[in-house]
Amino acid sequence: MTKYACVTGADRGVGLALVREFVNRGFHVFAGQYMPHQGQLEALKAEFPEQIDIVDLNVADDASVKAAAQLILSKTDKLEMLVNNAAILGKIDDSILDEEMDFDQILQVINVSGLGALRVTHALIKAILNSEHKLVVNISSEAGSIGQCYRTGWYGYAMAKAALNMHAVTTHNCIKERGGQVLNFHPGWVKSYLSGTYTDHATLTPEQSAADLAKLIFDHKKYMGDKPAFIDNEGKTQLW
Repeated sequence: MTKYACVTGADRGVGLALVREFVNRGFHVFAGQYMPHQGQLEALKAEFPEQIDIVDLNVADDASVKAAAQLILSKTDKLEMLVNNAAILGKIDDSILDEEMDFDQILQVINVSGLGALRVTHALIKAILNSEHKLVVNISSEAGSIGQCYRTGWYGYAMAKAALNMHAVTTHNCIKERGGQVLNFHPGWVKSYLSGTYTDHATLTPEQSAADLAKLIFDHKKYMGDKPAFIDNEGKTQLW
């Protein structure tokens, strides 16, 4: 019996690497695509033509999310796991002491990196709860932790990830009695295009982070509890 997963922000980076991890485990993956010109996701689909459906998905847009959900639900009523990976970084050098702050840019980051996961989860929650795993995975960040915050900027991204963490707790509270579970991950410091340009000086490749995350995702029952887990790619507990 085919098992289905959905990964948002699958164009490149950790999202793309997670799609590969899932198909290697026999899953059929709905891969959310925002940047079709990249070509990496199309190349992966060419390797696994029967296991990947590329889905146009802008998590910041209500209509796009609804259309993507309709496509997914036309093919299955059971979604084992949703990975909310899509995010943008935005400006990181803003300061409360600046003469001006770009609040529109901050709102855009919060819309994508915070509210995006809520939109997609809401659109697919019935199929998630109709499956065996019943799992929602959020790629969060230590930047969203209030308990360990050291930054003096990063307003949009940090506030978005803090909002994502609250989405995780509230959603977990709602679905846990139905067997549902939410996992929040800090994926490690990953080489990525999150800032718009490639960050090569980070510690992990996307493939290394995704391999770590996949192991934890497929062992998710050990983290089942009254609250969602918030862990890093090594399974270490993070502060909320």
